[in-house]
Amino acid sequence: QIVPLVAKLVGSSPRYHRAESTEYSILVIGVPNVGKSSLINSLRRLHLKKGKATAVGGEPGITKAVLTRIQVSENPLMYLVDTPGVLPPKLGDVETGMKLALCGAIRDHLVGEDIMADYLLYTLNKQQHFGTQKVKVLTGTGNVNVTMLSYPAAAYEFLRDFRAGRLGR
Repeated sequence: QIVPLVAKLVGSSPRYHRAESTEYSILVIGVPNVGKSSLINSLRRLHLKKGKATAVGGEPGITKAVLTRIQVSENPLMYLVDTPGVLPPKLGDVETGMKLALCGAIRDHLVGEDIMADYLLYTLNKQQHFGTQKVKVLTGTGNVNVTMLSYPAAAYEFLRDFRAGRLGR
């Protein structure tokens, strides 16, 4: 449904004056790591039954430059151009930066996974999305082996679960 809708929107646009042209070239832009390349690959697979034409990854910065046009449809003849993610040169405030980092638009190591996990927990608690629960973890007496907690590993898992939607939508 996307390809016919885009063709209709572009064709009815007052700035589109090439009635003789039967092909569309469209630039795909957005913030980093939102699925621009995945969208192109999905449309290509759906309409042309061809494999992926552009690399994708779970972190920002996979697409490094504006690449060549990628055909995604035969009728209408439509090409999409993948672009690297764009952000304003200066973020308005820290909270905006943290939200972008949580979404994966900013590389994790630039902010720190522990700081991001702390901000996420603060935000979820502030919105009262989660309650707390007491769990009894040790029973009995005697020798007990204690494993040291790994806060960096816990932060990584927390962020991964959040980004995968395993903490709710």
